[in-house]
This record gives sequence, structure tokens and C-alpha cells, in this order.
Amino acid sequence: IISVMCIMPSPIYLPQGIGEPSVYHAVVVIFLEFFAWGLLTTPMLTVLHQTFPQHTFLMNGLIHGVKGLLSFLSAPLIGALSDVWGRKSFLLLTVFFTCAPIPLMKISPWWYFAVISMSGVFAVTFSVIFAYVADITQEHERITAYGLVSATFAASLVTSPAIGAYLSETYGDTLVVILATAIALLDICFILVAVPESLPEKMRPASWGAPISWEQADPFASLRKVGQDSTVLLICITVFLSYLPEAGQYSSFFLYLRQVIRFTSETVAAFIAVVGILSILAQTVVLGILMRSIGNKNTILLGLGFQILQLAWYGFGSQPWMMWAAGAVAAMSSITFPAISAIVSRNADPDQQGVVQGMITGIRGLCNGLGPALYGFVFYLFHVELSEMDPAEGPEKGGKPNMSAIIPGPPFLFGACSVLLSLLVALFIPEHNALNLRPGSYKKHNNGAQSHLHSSQGGTCEGKEPLLEDSSV
Repeated sequence: IISVMCIMPSPIYLPQGIGEPSVYHAVVVIFLEFFAWGLLTTPMLTVLHQTFPQHTFLMNGLIHGVKGLLSFLSAPLIGALSDVWGRKSFLLLTVFFTCAPIPLMKISPWWYFAVISMSGVFAVTFSVIFAYVADITQEHERITAYGLVSATFAASLVTSPAIGAYLSETYGDTLVVILATAIALLDICFILVAVPESLPEKMRPASWGAPISWEQADPFASLRKVGQDSTVLLICITVFLSYLPEAGQYSSFFLYLRQVIRFTSETVAAFIAVVGILSILAQTVVLGILMRSIGNKNTILLGLGFQILQLAWYGFGSQPWMMWAAGAVAAMSSITFPAISAIVSRNADPDQQGVVQGMITGIRGLCNGLGPALYGFVFYLFHVELSEMDPAEGPEKGGKPNMSAIIPGPPFLFGACSVLLSLLVALFIPEHNALNLRPGSYKKHNNGAQSHLHSSQGGTCEGKEPLLEDSSV
């Protein structure tokens, strides 16, 4: 595909969009995409169990693991191409392929899960969205803009699973799949018609054959720079050890609630909504208070402490009320990554922000591939499988939790140990230390667009830079 695109004589010009590029265009794109997927939470758990009645957790982990690894490998290339060819076309590409599996859920479940795995090649909408936001905002505006995008993502997942569960219970899964497909098509049409290009015309080449920085497109380039600064190394190890269990948890936790703890689909949807709302409050109100009162590093340590408690509670919890209590703690643990991003932003030089943030993003991308596969494998090792009991017969309807082992959720306990190691590493992160990665060759670019970018930044402080330049995103 890349070879064909590179020999095309001229770019394909999409409609210019409505108005000037703004953060609100990015917010709508993110909301519609994840709202569509959120609707499918309940039907997807049902289809997963029906398609893989044996070793369901293992297959779920492998599917999401393949998707995550493909996203890790492809994100730098798509980011580099969007730096040259523009953001709009790649927004269209990533949203289309990310949502492509949705209608297959009712057509062919096997093809549905196969396409989900392969869609990881293009499942990097967030990367392009953050680059879009960076194009149109000044540096001092970006934290607020990124917060708005992240809050929109959370808001879409707060509302959509409950709506999907209600529609599935009342009208059946087919209607939910049709509605999710329609919302995905609406998102694609919105990008095509309403979203304007954010990359300035003078920074785009005259043809699709213009060269890109292949060093920037290397998914392992950012990881190779990790050891150049001890503080960066400590931060990256902290991120890896803390996000690995988080990524695995995201892939299997709702299935775990449904089939092992015996939550009903409505209870799962309510759980997502409550934890989502608490997370939004934690990342907006509580995070700001903690950053001002106890500082960046102590906020990171506090967030990791909450994550250890949450995962241990998930691991040993055998009653529904324990899951609800642990969910409240999970909301507080969501402050960790914003605090890590803030400490990196404060310590890095202005021209090295993208490099260091890109390393962290690269670590998280790697965890998105390894975490789900690891969780599925641990479930398999400890013989945590699905019973034949109807998931609807939860504790509220007379069913009993499936507690066949002393530790109901062994992967979560493993995750708690991993985060404990992360906490020990984070203790050595200095509160204030200038990060230095200058020995690397990240400033050497091969394309005219990047050269123009650096020259424009040198001439004026008003120049706008793509997010995570020369990084994994």
C-alpha cells in the first residue's frame, strides 16, 4: 500500500471542511468513534463467549494483543506520513479501518475478530488527533486541549455502554450493531465534509512522492533513546511497569465482571458509567489540587499507590460490592499518567518535548500489545475459564460468583506486583532535573516539511509544531 501511495504523481485533495481547524473538530471525531465502540460492549462480550467457548480469556488476550502490537509498529509510520501529507486524510483512514469490524459482528463473528486484530495497523486515531491539536494550538494551550480530548473520550465511554446494554436487552444485539455502524459512518462523513486540514499548506509537499523521515517512522527509534538520560530511563520503566497491567485490565476486565463475578450486562454498563464519571472528576478537580499541594512526584506516587490497592482488590475480590469499591479506587489511580506527562513537560527543554513524550507513548503502545496477551495467558495458566451458567444469572438473579480458586483474578494480583515495582522505581525520579537527549540524532530530518518547520520555529516563537516530532506518534 505504501509503495503504491508513494508513486502517485499528486496528492488526493479532500474537501476543505467547515470553518477553521479547531479542537472541537478533533473532539467530535473522537466522541463518535468511541461512542460507536462503546455501544458494542455488551454484544461483544456475548459474541466473544459464543465464538470461543473454550479458553475465552486467552483468545480475548491474543486478539487484543495482536491489535496492540500492530498499532505500536504502525503508529510512527502513520504519524510520519501525516507530518508530510496532512492530518485529514489519515484521520479518515484510521477511523474507517478502526470501525470496519463493527458490521461484521452480526455477519461473521470469526471475520469480526480477525479484522479487529488486523485493524490494529490503523487503530491509531488518537495519535493523529493529538498531532491535529498540536498543529492548531500554542504550547501553553495544549495541556488544556489534550485534557478536553481525553475527557471527551471518557465521556463517550461513560454513556455508550449503558445505552448499548439497554437497547440490546430491549431490542436485541442486531439493532445495537446497526446503530454503531451508522454512528461510525457519521464520523467518517464528518471528517470528509466538516473537518478542515490542520497542517499548513506551505508545509505540505506538491506530491505524494515526497520523502519522509524513516528514522521518525521506526517504532523502536524512541525506545533506543531511553538510556541516554537516567531520569528518562526511570520514567519509562515506571510507565512500562504501571501501564502493562492497565492495558491488560482494559482488555479483559468487563468480560471478567460478566462471566466470573456474575455481573449482569446492565450492571457492567452502570459500573463503566460510575467509574468513568469518577475518573473525569479525578483527572480534572483532584489532580489539580494534588499537583499544587504535594507536587508532581508525590502525585505520581499517590496514583501508583491507588493502582496497587485497586488491582489487589480486583485480584482477591469475590463479591460484587468489592468490585464497586475497587472501581472507586481505580478512578483515583487515573491521575498517574497525567502527572507523569506533566513532570516530563516541566523538565524537558522546549525542543525536546516531543522526543521524551514520544518515548512514553511508545512504551504505552508496546504495553497495549503485551498487556492483553499476558493477562489472557495468566488466566489460562490458572484455569480461570467461563462456566456454562447464563451470565444474566448474576448475584442479583440468584446466581453465584464463579470462585473456583483462592485467588479469583490472578492476573490482577500479578498486575499489583508489577505496579509495586513501578512505585519503587518512581521513588528515584527527581522532582526537578533537566532532561538531555541531545546526543541522539533526532533533529536530523530528510523532508522539506520538517526542515521548514525548524526554520519557522527558529524565526518566531509563534510557530506551531507537530506533536511528538521524531517520536513514536
